[in-house]
Amino acid sequence: MDLSRLFQPKSIAVYGVSLTNPFHPANVIYHKNHLRYRTATYAINPRGGDLYGEPVYRSIDDVPGPVDVAVIGIRAERVPDALRECVAAGIKGAIVISGGFAETGRQDLQDEVAHISRANDVPLIGPNCLGVFSPPVLDTFFLPPERLIEIRPGGISLVSQSGGILVDLMIKLTQEGAGIARGVSIGNRAALDEVDLVRFFLDDPATTVIGLYLEGFRPGRGREFADLLERAAKPVVFMKAGRSPGGSRAVASHTASVAGDYRVLHDILGHAGALEARDEAEFVAFCEALSSTRSSVGFRNVCIVTASGGHGAVASDECQEAGLVLPTIPAEDGDRLRDELSPSIRDIASVGNPVDLTGSATDRDILASLRFLLGRQYVDGIILLLLPYLPAITPDVGARAAQIARETGKTIVAYVPHIDKYGIFIEGFQANGIPVSHTVQGAVHMAKAIARRAHP
Repeated sequence: MDLSRLFQPKSIAVYGVSLTNPFHPANVIYHKNHLRYRTATYAINPRGGDLYGEPVYRSIDDVPGPVDVAVIGIRAERVPDALRECVAAGIKGAIVISGGFAETGRQDLQDEVAHISRANDVPLIGPNCLGVFSPPVLDTFFLPPERLIEIRPGGISLVSQSGGILVDLMIKLTQEGAGIARGVSIGNRAALDEVDLVRFFLDDPATTVIGLYLEGFRPGRGREFADLLERAAKPVVFMKAGRSPGGSRAVASHTASVAGDYRVLHDILGHAGALEARDEAEFVAFCEALSSTRSSVGFRNVCIVTASGGHGAVASDECQEAGLVLPTIPAEDGDRLRDELSPSIRDIASVGNPVDLTGSATDRDILASLRFLLGRQYVDGIILLLLPYLPAITPDVGARAAQIARETGKTIVAYVPHIDKYGIFIEGFQANGIPVSHTVQGAVHMAKAIARRAHP
């Protein structure tokens, strides 16, 4: 099936738009796309009429022009007939946001929808989902724009069986400065599932990293998914629900999914090269790091550069737990590094690993440390713990650090506290390809993701 029109339609028809209830999901979708997106958007209601001066069409046959994608938000029993009508009109894809299918015991309705999709070679997302977020042309999330933050554009594409988890991840990635290419809430997966979407995103030029929230696979699809990942040239990050008996029961009631054996899934996907995140914090850090970093060098032997001994100690503990190696800096290298530092801190800085430059550090000290350490064969990358409230640090330090990373072909990840007034420091790193976390733990998570990507 060709999925491209699902993400780049020229026109959509929204079934279920209400003439009396402005909060109906179909109304939210219609108004959002009609007023804010580039795609021609048409409202469908069998009664026809007028909605704030815009025509409401009785059927897709009345729409003036071809329709690429149908967004269906009507009662479950009426969905099959609406879908047949859309197929006859020549649609290229369908998104069924309606609930009331297998998750409530109506497997018969879900099977009927799946049969219509497959028999007519029409790709279908859903049912029981939020659908597709693909700016600037399509957003079928029935969430009012004023209730959300503006999602930052970028290269991460997300697939999730849970719409709520998907929105949470998109918001958290945006808040961390990472950008979203596309997001898909697949719900019950009557037709298309995560295997189909990952296959599409692997060839999608807008996507650089693929992130998945998994609840389970349909029978036989787990092995097919693993085979696909073994040939994947893009990083894939996944987070799995249903790891415990209670979680498995919750998954089954949510999207009528079979959670499967977690340990088997963990082993299969890990062997295939996917990176498993234990929680949302790791997931966000993994995706951000892998979407920012293009280094050809791994990230297993790590040096920590900090201006605070306490931050360095915390990062050291986190690195040990993450399986990262903190190499010892030889005494002669320590002496050479000390000579590179400003006279004011030369006698008080610690040149072990972590390298503690103290609160009197300047940009020059940070950059000299980065250049020296990244030039050592025993160092793959650096975790830089930056405290922008120090008086001699300037917003230029991020861009200059990025230059050193590019020159050496090695990786830097940074920690910067998340305070609005420090945005200019954060932008200096992120605009130049250095991922930034707002927690020390997050910075280590980023380093762990890069290390796993290089050495699965």
